[in-house]
Amino acid sequence: MMKWFKQHEFDSPDEAGSGEMMEQELLDMLDLARDIYGRPMIVNSGFRTVAHNKAVGGSKNSSHLLGYAADISCTDSRSRYLMLEAFLDAGFMRIGIGKSFIHIDCDPEKEQLLIWTY
Repeated sequence: MMKWFKQHEFDSPDEAGSGEMMEQELLDMLDLARDIYGRPMIVNSGFRTVAHNKAVGGSKNSSHLLGYAADISCTDSRSRYLMLEAFLDAGFMRIGIGKSFIHIDCDPEKEQLLIWTY
């Protein structure tokens, strides 16, 4: 059970209820990061169906397809710093930074200790 988020926030827009496919490990780490951050976080993208992932230009092996990833809205430099700090403190070791979001994932099949930009 999550403290800060609702399961439907992680739904792929083309499949109601698909947020249930999220991995519990990611949800637990994200809830902890939200505690550390101390401010609301908006989920831009959680679980993705193959069709939705293709529509948004996601990679063919996107961790979103497995429920191991989420994109969190972030549009200013101060929030980006504080959010990044919270994600690292919560144990995320795979982080992508875009202009308007931060991608976090805990996909055990992918290389760890990475921060990349979009």
